[in-house]
Amino acid sequence: MKILVCISHVPDTTSKINFTEDNTKFDTNGVQFVINPNDEFGLTRAIWFKEKQGASVTVVNVGGSETEPTLRKALAIGADEAIRVNAEATDGFFVAKQLAKVVEDGDFDLIIAGRESIDYNGGMVPGMLASLTNANFINTCIGLEVNGDTATATREIDGGKETLKTSLPLVIGAQKGLVEESDLRIPNMRGIMMARKKQLTVLEPVEANQETKAVQFEKPAPKGEVKLISPDNVDELVNLLHNEAKVI
Repeated sequence: MKILVCISHVPDTTSKINFTEDNTKFDTNGVQFVINPNDEFGLTRAIWFKEKQGASVTVVNVGGSETEPTLRKALAIGADEAIRVNAEATDGFFVAKQLAKVVEDGDFDLIIAGRESIDYNGGMVPGMLASLTNANFINTCIGLEVNGDTATATREIDGGKETLKTSLPLVIGAQKGLVEESDLRIPNMRGIMMARKKQLTVLEPVEANQETKAVQFEKPAPKGEVKLISPDNVDELVNLLHNEAKVI
């Protein structure tokens, strides 16, 4: 089984986010980037298939050379090879078109993408990728088993879970639950050294329209001042909630 894991290069959630050029550009200065968490759950499951069923695992990213350390980390975790499509990932459809070309050329059986990235939270790429490659698609995937050409997946739905059986090729939108956080792997020194010798292929992008454009960014409004009320002064608390906050 050939597995392709789509990797997004995203800011660490602890990073302080700023914008430049009149809030139209994301400021990357001083920002630490990591593997998108939903993608990391998918990568960990792919490595499990590699160890248990002898699958081959390729990771792919659409981005500039600055994303290569993230790909190298994926290789250190256990992926066999990496592909970087040399283009800025600014639009979901554009990214999906680049990934579709990689899928078609590589003849992959299982494509694992995070259900969304934690930077733009678009949630568009996995579904569009499945459509462009005529593959089956299961989103919000929290469980996956593969037996031959048949996959059994569990996905999260409103109020519960749903188990589905489908055939390969398959695209899934992975999230926490596909593996648990305790199952995520930290690259060890041996893995880091081996990653330096693994193949990282750089491809030029195929022609594709960018259907959306970020016009402006805006930070959430800062938290307002708070009033501290003595626990013994219930009447004042009720008065403020009723007349000032207007929540009761």
